[in-house]
Amino acid sequence: MQQQFQVQGMSCGHCERAISRAIQQLDPQAQVQIDRAQGQVTVQSEQPRSALAAVITEEGYTVAP
Repeated sequence: MQQQFQVQGMSCGHCERAISRAIQQLDPQAQVQIDRAQGQVTVQSEQPRSALAAVITEEGYTVAP
């Protein structure tokens, strides 16, 4: 299932890699696309939205409700 998140605080390639790595540690099969300019993270995963949002938040970023 595809899920989109509005994420604040991404400012560089390191941010993108940190978020991608965190999501893929939760779900190794997840496909992650990040549009840093728009602050959007799109995830193709069967994991619950709350779990995906939690790992993004744990990396230090803010996920808009």
